[in-house]
This record gives sequence, C-alpha cells and structure tokens, in this order.
Amino acid sequence: MEYIRLREDYIKLGQALKAAGLVESGVEAKEVIQEGLVLVNGETDTRRGRKLYAGDIVIFDGEEIRIED
Repeated sequence: MEYIRLREDYIKLGQALKAAGLVESGVEAKEVIQEGLVLVNGETDTRRGRKLYAGDIVIFDGEEIRIED
C-alpha cells in the first residue's frame, strides 16, 4: 500500500498514479484510467482529472493508494 500526503486540498487521479510510481508518465496514466482499469473508492472512474481528497482510496493493478492530509 502506498500513501500520498496532500500538499494542496486535492491531487488529480493521474498525478496520484504517477506519484505512487504505478505508471511511468501522464500518457500512461491517461490510458489506464480511460480503459477503466482504475478504481476510486471501489468504483471505476475514467476521468484523469478526478480530484482526490484525504480519505480517498485508489486501486490499480492490485496496488492500493491512500490519500492523506
């Protein structure tokens, strides 16, 4: 499990995947998100710009990311 601590009020989904090291680039993040391979709080989300806040949980490729204050 990976933890991402927020510096602002939120982080965008694509940025979170990159910050956690689960994708190599923004292009790769966009592709996996649009293909429906990413879950946010248990639901598929296809928006790369989805804002994530403290308490949100992202799952991709069997890896879990928790967003924290």
